[in-house]
This record gives sequence, C-alpha cells and structure tokens, in this order.
Amino acid sequence: MSRANPSVMFGFFVAVIVAICGVSLLKGGVYIGKHEGDTLHMLQIVFRMAMGEWPHLDFMTPIGALAAAPIALFVTLGFGAGMSFLLAQALVAVVLLLPVWWAAWSRLPGLLAYLFGLIVLVLVAALVHGETERSISLSMHYNRWAWAVSFVAMTLAVLPNRGAPRPLADGLAIGLAMAALVMLKVTYFALFSLPLALALLLRGSTMALFVAFVTGAVIAGLITLAGGTAFWLAYLGDLLMVAQSEIRPAPGDAFSAVVGAPAYIAGSIALIAGVVLLRQGHDKIGGLVLLLLTPGFFFVTYQNFGNDPQWLLFLGVLLLASLPKSGLRNGFGWEVRQAQILTATVAMALAAPSFLNLAYSPFRHFAMDVSGYTPMLPSSGPHNDMRATRLRGAHVVARSPLDGPDTEFASYAEVARLEEPLVFHGTTLPDCEVQFGHPAYFETITRDLDEAGLAAGKQILAADLFSSYWLYGALKPLKNGAPWHYGGLPGFENADYLLVPLCPIVAASRRAILKEVEKAGITMNEVRRTRLYILYQRG
Repeated sequence: MSRANPSVMFGFFVAVIVAICGVSLLKGGVYIGKHEGDTLHMLQIVFRMAMGEWPHLDFMTPIGALAAAPIALFVTLGFGAGMSFLLAQALVAVVLLLPVWWAAWSRLPGLLAYLFGLIVLVLVAALVHGETERSISLSMHYNRWAWAVSFVAMTLAVLPNRGAPRPLADGLAIGLAMAALVMLKVTYFALFSLPLALALLLRGSTMALFVAFVTGAVIAGLITLAGGTAFWLAYLGDLLMVAQSEIRPAPGDAFSAVVGAPAYIAGSIALIAGVVLLRQGHDKIGGLVLLLLTPGFFFVTYQNFGNDPQWLLFLGVLLLASLPKSGLRNGFGWEVRQAQILTATVAMALAAPSFLNLAYSPFRHFAMDVSGYTPMLPSSGPHNDMRATRLRGAHVVARSPLDGPDTEFASYAEVARLEEPLVFHGTTLPDCEVQFGHPAYFETITRDLDEAGLAAGKQILAADLFSSYWLYGALKPLKNGAPWHYGGLPGFENADYLLVPLCPIVAASRRAILKEVEKAGITMNEVRRTRLYILYQRG
C-alpha cells in the first residue's frame, strides 16, 4: 500500500481538530450529564493550580500536573471553567498535531495513516471518557490524553520507518510523549516505557532511543529546577499512598475480570492472536513487543474507571500496518495475512462502539437542549459556564438502607450488615450516601457554615471521599489536603475543623478518616451540629 500524501494528510488532521474542537467551543460552555463529583474534583485541582499551587507539594493527588495545567492556564487567562476545559483540549490537540502527523506519515500506509490520526485526535478532544453510555462527562479526561500520547509513542517505536530513518524526529517525539505520560498519569509510563525502549533497540534505533532519553532527562531537569527534588519525592509519596489505599485500589472490575470476563475476553483473545500472528508472519520484533505491552494494556484498563480497553484501537492499526506478504501459511494451514486482517477487524469491531461514542460526543453536546441545566458553581462569575442537569446537580438524592432499628426489616439487619454501625465521639452516624445533587449538597453546607460565621478564611478536612466545600464560599482550600481522599489524613495538621457529614458521598471514606482520627488519639470538641453535619475542632 502506498504512503499517504503528507500535505493532504496534515490538512486532514487540521480539519479534524477544527471540526471537533470548533463545534465544542461554539457551545460556549460545558453541559455534563454525569460524574458531577469527578468534575468538582477536577475543578479543585484546576483552581488550586491557577492560584499558583503545585500538585503533590501543596496538595495530595496521584494525577500528574499536566492533567490540569492546560485547563488552569486558561482559567488564569480569565476564561470560565467550562471554556477553559474546551480550550485546553484544543491546545493539547494542536500540540500533538505534528507528532501525530509524523507518526502517521513515517510509519503507516495510505488510509491507515488517516485512521490513526483520527483515532488519536478523537481521544484528545472527546467529551466522554469512553464506553457506550452517551451522557457528556469530563471525568478522566487525562486517561484519554494518556492513551493518545501512548499511541503516538508506540507507533514510532514498534513500527519500522517506511522511509529514510529520522532518529532525531523519532527520538524527540518519543521523549516528549514519555515525559508527558509521567506528568499525566505515571502508570502509562511505568508500564509502556521499557517495552518501547526494547522495541527501539531491536529495530536498531539506538540513536532515537538516545535522543528520547536525553529529551526526557532535559524535561525532568527543567521540572526539577522549577519545583525542586521535593516535587518528585512528593509525587512518589502520593503514588505510594494510592497504591496502598484500601478505599479505592481500583475503580472497576477485578483484574481477572478485565482479562477474562465475557465483556473483555474476545479482545484478550484478539490481542494474544495478534502476538502469535505477528511472529508467524516473521515480524518477530513486533510480536515480542506487543507481548510485552500486553500486561500494560490489561493493567491500565483495570485501573481506569469503566475498564474500557482503548488499546484495541492501536492493536487494529498495528496488525494492519504489519501485514506479511500473501501466500505465507502457518501450521494450521491459515494464510497469515488473511488471519491478521481478520484479527485486526475483530479488534476494530470490538472498539467501534466506544470509539464512535467518543467521536460524536462533541457534536452530540453541541446539539443538546440546555434548558434543563444549572451552573455547578452558582455566583462564580465566568465559571457559570460549567453546568450539570438540574436533576443531577440540584436534586439531592441519597441512598439509605431500610433495615434500621424500629423498622419492619430490622431483624434482617444483623444478617446482611457487613460492618458495625459507625460511632464517633458517642454519636452513631447514619448509614447513608448522597447519590446525586453534589453541587447543591456542597453549596448548602457551605452556606450554613458561612451564616454561622465559621467559614471565612478557615480550612476544613471533610470525612468524605472529596471535599469541594471551599468552591462554594469563604473557606480556604486545605493546605496539603487531598481533593480526592485515598487514605490517611492528608492536610489534617492544617485544618481548623473536621467536618463529619451525616450523609457523605462515600460512607467508606468517612469511616476510614474517622478511624484514622481515633487511631491518632486526637481529641475533638464539637462546635456545631445540624441535620446535615457535625463540626469538630481539636480539643
């Protein structure tokens, strides 16, 4: 298959960016249909970075700084949170334009090069995390960005150059991509860096590997100059905290299910078949590297919410780009070329529902009727352009068991209960979780604190999964706190108050935090009690 025209292909990629990002920006804001809590978590990080704070140094998070830095940049420039997110996606797409074009033109033939670029740019600019549920969501945007960056690096490292070697261009692109993964979500870097380095060595691209290493080292040096060695130590500490967390070690199915459950096993078989067929087709290097990437594909999918195997897209591209000559047959008598095309088709077919959901999410968002949406941050000026449905943003819905004391089901409670009732400082806390209405929930509690004169300039640690109260009033963000709680008591030494919600977002997080407070032997005095929360301060 002949190579694509480089100028026409570059123009096509520009058109894709203009179409997808342009239609997103024309909406004038973001109107989400799910994952409001995740959005508030993201906004905490974005606003703190816009204030000049550093992730890991000033607050705890396992997510890299690059996941929020482009959004924070536009917030700093005066844009609302919604437009800042959309502009950040456009910026990332533009920054990736040249590496995507280079990977496509130098490694892939004909229409496959166009398809590859489309896949990567859709991953960057989509307005849903994946899967097939159609509601707009900003959650886990960094996973999409990380897959896109990974695909560029994998294509350049695993596939041979179709023209004259350009080790400087390859090395720069790969080095920048791997550095970006470190600063986006380090899991991708940890799992993919060694297989890709081996691929370069086996392909004889030692100069490209050297350039990639130097590029990464220079970027690491610049970050160290700006944040000091303490930045890396704090980053490592945050990652270790999450790795040891018992609250949310993984946000979806068990690892064995991600590999072998009915929803995933066809993709797993296609991946293993791809490894075998590449080697039978005499692409020993490609087969070996794909085999070494396999654990990473599975683990990243296991770690990401929704367990969406986005690597199926790359698998299809890799197999179609590595077709052997016709006539070669394996031990079963199959023609390897046809078997490889069939396997790639299966991978693409399995990935199609999720990819199509990603691809047309910006157009779906543009066509939405937004009359039923309300600001997530009311009275926040420009940030009113981040909106959620009234049903989910303003309608507070909680889940509570019906087998409590003095109920018809009380006799069943001891049989069904997995844990003892939670008692803190003599108060038995209700078994309850808020399901929807997070913005209204946080705003109401914060307004009560404001009216009681307890909020202005104060910092609180909330005994809950995340603590977005400071987004809604005069509270200050908790220094060294965690926008999303993974374990321990991060920032508690700086907290003026401990806020114990009677109906938290996640009851397991409330239990874990209060147990840590008791374990530390910290005496707490009650300051205020309402129907929604109890407020404590150190004795």
